[in-house]
Amino acid sequence: MNTTIIGSGVAAWTLVRELRKASPDMNIRVITADSGDFYSKPMLSNALASNKTAESLVMTPAAKLAEQQKVELVAHTSVSALDIHNKTVRTAVGNFNFDKLVLGLGADTIKLPLEGSGAADVVSVNDLTDYAAFRRLLEGKTEVAVLGAGLIGCEFANDLLKANVHTTVFDLADRPLPRLLPPEGSAFLLNKLQAQGVSWKLGRSVNRIEKTGDGYVITDSTGETTTAQLVLSAVGLVPRTGLAKASGLNVNRGVVVNGLGQTSHPDIFALGDCAEYLGKFVLPYIMPVMQAARAMAQTLAGNPTEIKFPAMPVVIKTPDCPTVVNPPLPEHVGAWEITADDNGVKALFKGADGALLGMALLGEATKERQALAPQLPALH
Repeated sequence: MNTTIIGSGVAAWTLVRELRKASPDMNIRVITADSGDFYSKPMLSNALASNKTAESLVMTPAAKLAEQQKVELVAHTSVSALDIHNKTVRTAVGNFNFDKLVLGLGADTIKLPLEGSGAADVVSVNDLTDYAAFRRLLEGKTEVAVLGAGLIGCEFANDLLKANVHTTVFDLADRPLPRLLPPEGSAFLLNKLQAQGVSWKLGRSVNRIEKTGDGYVITDSTGETTTAQLVLSAVGLVPRTGLAKASGLNVNRGVVVNGLGQTSHPDIFALGDCAEYLGKFVLPYIMPVMQAARAMAQTLAGNPTEIKFPAMPVVIKTPDCPTVVNPPLPEHVGAWEITADDNGVKALFKGADGALLGMALLGEATKERQALAPQLPALH
């Protein structure tokens, strides 16, 4: 049996490793638009401070991984279409048949509708190639504007700070990480990063970016202008669903999968940032990838195994303000119980029965992560 995987990110290579353990003799093919080298994508937003180059972020070259895992690697090859009825992947170098197919397509950065002569120069960092280009553009610069005060924006702001680059962070929300933290947590994070040198311009959107002699002038929705030598957009990701949608697979926010990771075609699966689990969850984090890959490998090897997600607190890489979050689900009813002082914030979201449904730990409070995490509910 041939299992073909499209993509070569953490999701794809984790599945390869798990699948090879579950089925030593299975034929596995990986088709990827880039080199396929293995690296940890989350490290892109905290690699500057440690002076990591794109090359040094590579943990294992694709050719070596392919040899180790006995995989047919088809690199630098974009997939143009899927024929789900004839179970064929179409590419510029030929067509590939499959018995089982896994979409590990990842996600794209959201593009803001910006105006001005500098709008096209805004950069995003979503893969190794992007990171290498960002490092080249950053050489000799000390002022960067970051668009987005979410997880990636805050991580980059702190990382740039550690690399002796001043950042100004813009966001339409009136506080950082509004989807992950209660207001007290956002305030603590804001103050800690501000004390180290990060500037915040919140409650406003960026409308226009104009080129100047040595950088850019940014105009926001308040009419205020800010100068920067480089503009980094970190406003979020959207699952890559175009290929799946064009082929007739069921797509919502992500490629919709059932409890086994199957799409609307029983022999086609989706994994990682492109997938929508349990009818509602897009989970662009490492731990869900690991959970899903282990279960999916068993299913593909002939042992159907339901994907289950335990509570998976997310560690946000802001060393000047250690932060761990496990936000309550939208359907959870309860209230925040918050303890805060100059050293940290411990925010516990509890239901009427006292059950712990979510948490946000900042500063010294992150030491309680191990004790609290087992009390959190699984995703369902």
